Amino acid sequence: MELKIIDGGVCAAKGFKASGTYCGVKNASNGITSDASPSTAHKNDVAMIVSDVMCSAAGVFTSNLVKGAPVVVTKNNLAASKGRAKAVIVNSGNANTCNNDGIRIAEEMCRLTAVALGIAPEEVIVASTGVIGLKMPIDPIVKAVPVLKETLSYEGNIAAATAIMTTDTVKKEYAVEFTVGGKVCRLGGMAKGSGMIHPNMATTLNFITTDCSVSPQMLQKALSEIVKITYNCLSVDGDQSTNDTCVLLSNGLAGNETISCEGEDFDIFKNALYEVMKNLTIMLAKDGEGASKLITCTCSGAPDLDTAIACAKSVIRSPLVKCAMFGEDANCGRIACAVGYAGADIDPDKLDIYISSAAGRLKTYENGLSLDFSEDTAAKILSEKEIEVLVCLNMGDVTATAWGCDLTYDYVKINGDYRS
Repeated sequence: MELKIIDGGVCAAKGFKASGTYCGVKNASNGITSDASPSTAHKNDVAMIVSDVMCSAAGVFTSNLVKGAPVVVTKNNLAASKGRAKAVIVNSGNANTCNNDGIRIAEEMCRLTAVALGIAPEEVIVASTGVIGLKMPIDPIVKAVPVLKETLSYEGNIAAATAIMTTDTVKKEYAVEFTVGGKVCRLGGMAKGSGMIHPNMATTLNFITTDCSVSPQMLQKALSEIVKITYNCLSVDGDQSTNDTCVLLSNGLAGNETISCEGEDFDIFKNALYEVMKNLTIMLAKDGEGASKLITCTCSGAPDLDTAIACAKSVIRSPLVKCAMFGEDANCGRIACAVGYAGADIDPDKLDIYISSAAGRLKTYENGLSLDFSEDTAAKILSEKEIEVLVCLNMGDVTATAWGCDLTYDYVKINGDYRS
């Protein structure tokens, strides 16, 4: 299937507008009110996404038992609307989690958006990211909603993508164009996340839009399947957020016959969704807090997908592997160790390990035993900014990939004073 990479992020698909502005949520949370009003003098901290028409909607959320109020409210809204939504409102700077009035605040964000747009509150997706445990002020949002509505634009993707950033150093967007049933369709998304990333049913905040017509049931099926092999295969620091949210909206304006069952059209759609979500996952991994290297682990020769995923993720999330990659130290015993405690049923006597980068490829383990190799060659390979760890189980023909980053001094610095 031919995919064309295009610009536009969440506004790439026909009929989607977005906006972003600054309203001072974080400062207001800390009792600073001097700049708690919409402004262009600061980084955006609240965003809105709106479709011209009603959408099918699907969502995947954190499995953390401590959940942010926006997660609870969005799940309730999707249930009440039977998988339909028309708008998203999302803020950074405050997670609205572990607050005694958090549900009320999240519902009020939906109500304010609904009133401004003339829709029902349950047709609004709400999300928040930022510090956990701070009271979420509503006044900045009250002031921001009219600004967000008035500045909605089919070119508003950048304003929205920057609004959801916290410790992110770059915005994260990706979009593709593809054909279903003779109709040109577009699918694009934006993501945020730099730390507290170790998901198991979603990751960070992610909003994906498409003009391809897909039923709510098939939209949810596609999202759940692709999350498993993209966002769920990402780990920056082993900490799972309370607010992880991934939402997929389909407004059908491409004009294709609605995808309501499995088949060729559904496979084409899933492939486009995979391309967008995979690339957003890689962006999230590369921008891990304090990261200096992107680490990709590909586990091949597995007997089944779950085994391949478990082994690849175990390597990626290992603090010792991350530290070795940062130090450019080919201590591949740490990789073997991580595969061994992955919880998968493997034969350690069949394990092969390679390290690879633009500087070359080197086999370090064969049949579970370490090999002699040139430390200079290994150091040169690990000096690159993008490193691949290749693990072969030699037990089957299934492959899976996981993404992560190294663990640096800067990660501790960033998280040592995160609230300030």
